[in-house]
Amino acid sequence: MYTVIGDLKTRAFRVVWMLEELGQPYTHRPAAPGSEAARAVNPSGKVPVLRVDEAALTDSTAILTYLADRHGALTHPAGTRERARQDAMTFRILDEIETPLWTAAKHSFVLPEDKRVPAVKDSLKWEYAKALARLMDDLPGAHLAGPAPTVPDLLLAHCGGWAKAAGFPADEPRFAEYLRRMRARPAFRAVAERLKAA
Repeated sequence: MYTVIGDLKTRAFRVVWMLEELGQPYTHRPAAPGSEAARAVNPSGKVPVLRVDEAALTDSTAILTYLADRHGALTHPAGTRERARQDAMTFRILDEIETPLWTAAKHSFVLPEDKRVPAVKDSLKWEYAKALARLMDDLPGAHLAGPAPTVPDLLLAHCGGWAKAAGFPADEPRFAEYLRRMRARPAFRAVAERLKAA
């Protein structure tokens, strides 16, 4: 049994989605970033945290990779060329897609007001749109690293929702179709409905 700590409106969504995809039992404990509940399991206050027995695993991407490897699903085996492509896509999404989104969030509501530079967001939106178009150019088929979804697909699909909420460019038709496929998955829909009801 796993325990996921973190509000679904954070990157905890990814972890719960992965567990739904895997069909693994879990409990979910909502906790806002920086809250007392979050700091009780992770001194930095960052979420998500995955409790496994007595261990507390942190960082959503590390957690997704751990779960995929542990259960042998949504991943390619370590040491294969397919896994190298999968990992390359994972890092690319973190570097080129998530980073502009997170930087914009920091300059919107995370950083102290006197440290925010709102004007940087125009540049970040341009950077995101350019990176997304290049990524779609490299999309080999329905998914990023093979015929079935893997870890980077969950990351990218989650970033797509984040981008829309943040007002980032949403006019890339190939990405819209990609998101439609990913969001049609029953596991995604189950978590999205829980988020909507929260």
